Amino acid sequence: MERAVLAAVEAGLVGQENPVAGFIDIDGVRSTVRDLHAAFEGTEVLHAFAAKASPLVPVLRLLADEGLGCEVASAGELAQALAAGFQPERIVLDSPAKTQAELREALELGVAVNADNLDELKRLDVLVTPDTRAALGARVNPQVGAGTINAMSTASPNSKFGIPLDDPGSRDELIAAFAARPWLTRLHVHVGSQGCPLDLIADGIHAVYQLAEEINANAGRHQVTSIDIGGGLPVNFADDTVRPTFAEYAAVLRERVPGLFDGRYSLLTEFGRSLLGKNGFIIARVEYVKDAGGRRIAVTHAGAHVATRTVFMPQAWPLRVVAFDASGRRKRDRPLRQDVAGPCCFAGDLVASERELPELAEGDLVVLPDTGAYYFSSPFSYNSLPRPAVHGFRTTEGKTVFAPVRTGQTVAEIVSESGAEHRDALLAR
Repeated sequence: MERAVLAAVEAGLVGQENPVAGFIDIDGVRSTVRDLHAAFEGTEVLHAFAAKASPLVPVLRLLADEGLGCEVASAGELAQALAAGFQPERIVLDSPAKTQAELREALELGVAVNADNLDELKRLDVLVTPDTRAALGARVNPQVGAGTINAMSTASPNSKFGIPLDDPGSRDELIAAFAARPWLTRLHVHVGSQGCPLDLIADGIHAVYQLAEEINANAGRHQVTSIDIGGGLPVNFADDTVRPTFAEYAAVLRERVPGLFDGRYSLLTEFGRSLLGKNGFIIARVEYVKDAGGRRIAVTHAGAHVATRTVFMPQAWPLRVVAFDASGRRKRDRPLRQDVAGPCCFAGDLVASERELPELAEGDLVVLPDTGAYYFSSPFSYNSLPRPAVHGFRTTEGKTVFAPVRTGQTVAEIVSESGAEHRDALLAR
């Protein structure tokens, strides 16, 4: 990271004219994908990257080149996945609110679909034909409980996702739904991500595996042929250590749900944050430094627009902050307790509060590690702040080489998106 920051400053990718930018470690992404493949070696599995974690076409293209599929949750993400070169049969559509048009498009393309509820299955009844080649499944909420971050937990008793497995009569309805639909061949489960321990995730997968066994026994045939076990490994934001690893996760599943790996079911995974989180960071310029009420405040260009979850839920999403000088060299001065604020016009726009860091000054840089997923790739347009540029980088012959991922948004583009072409539309009498 330190070499990349220095090279980014020297290349003019961040500084006075470009006060904030996101960076993706290409070599790191490839290495992490290799770790994922190795963890499930010997198993028939499609690892589908969760596009929501980084809806950037060049990033998706990189992952397609590494042999991954893609999980999408909207028409926009589906279009991005296709633009990145994913074949339709390697894409799966998940969403709790799919429209009829979205379902029809997916089936026509051959994109797999996981129905979120029984009413969605009824919509599919009308759309499925003998020529439908898409893999079709149903998402189940195993209701095994929430992790430490309720907003990131999707297997709580009242989750909006999936068909609740333990509600009265629900299990029988699910079994009957499969018996009535020979084309329904997949079960899908996703317990959650950040804040969810491996044992909780395994509990949910075990519950759905047992359901698959029951459906097949009831049908008298091997109807459920694949299980989508979701993704959602938590990421360690405290330091550079990767924990838990994909290998540790796979080992827990082999111990708790050995039937997943005996060859009777093909698997699908949907990892997002755990693939990219530690392979990206944000660099932002310190614009001003001030003292208020006895507290030092560094006002930077990294705030809620690029670190939305951290600003609004700082206890659940704490980020490290690393200080660099204006030339891109790491600062190692005596630490001083400081706030690191963003540019948004509300008081809570802080990425760190009372954090001990080398004293920051105007023109210095702050780096936010572990932000390769969900941060700069999904910006929040508060105050009409521009979407930052994103760059990929790799090491070639000892040098850091950059590649464009997304061009920074211009002020003219902001104005255009805000309806400039309809400027006088509301004045008509």
